[in-house]
Amino acid sequence: MADGQDADGADPVARPQDSAPDLPPRPLDAIDRDILQMLQTDGRASIRSVAERVHVSRANAYSRINRLIEDGVIRGFGARIDHERAGQGASAYITLKIVQNSWRTVREQLRALPGASHIALVSGDFDVLLLVHTPDNRTLRELVLTRLQAIPEVLSTRTLLVFEEDDLEQAP
Repeated sequence: MADGQDADGADPVARPQDSAPDLPPRPLDAIDRDILQMLQTDGRASIRSVAERVHVSRANAYSRINRLIEDGVIRGFGARIDHERAGQGASAYITLKIVQNSWRTVREQLRALPGASHIALVSGDFDVLLLVHTPDNRTLRELVLTRLQAIPEVLSTRTLLVFEEDDLEQAP
C-alpha cells in the first residue's frame, strides 16, 4: 500500500467542498505556501513526500492539507491535459457581452457547454471570458454560432483562436 493511500487505494485526504465556508480565510504561513506550490506541481504527491519536503510530520502535513481544503484554498485536484493529444485540437478564448445582471444565469449555461474549460466574469470591453477546447474548427464554429449565440442573455461574442499555449501555474 503506497503512502498517502488507504487499504482501498483511495487518497484519504478529504475532498474539496463545492464552496468555502463564509468565514474569512485563515492566513497562510510559509509551510502552507510550500505545500500549495508542491501540490500545484504534483497533485499526486504522497503525504509522506509533502511532509519530507516541507519538513513537518506526516500528521501535520495531513492536517494542513485538510485545512487548506476545508478553507477552500485548495479547490480540487486534477490532471494536466494535452488537449491536442486528447482529440481537442481547436482551442479558443471567446469574449462575451451579456445583459446586465445576467451573470449567474449565463454562467450556468456556459458550464454546460461541451469543451468549456474556464469561465471568468471580467471588466473592460466585454463581460465574460470563456476558454473552450473542441475537436476541430467546425465544432468550434457550431459551439459559437449555434450554442453561445442562442443564449438570450448573450449580446455579442468574439472568438480568439489559440495557436499555442503553456500552463504556467502547473509547469513541471
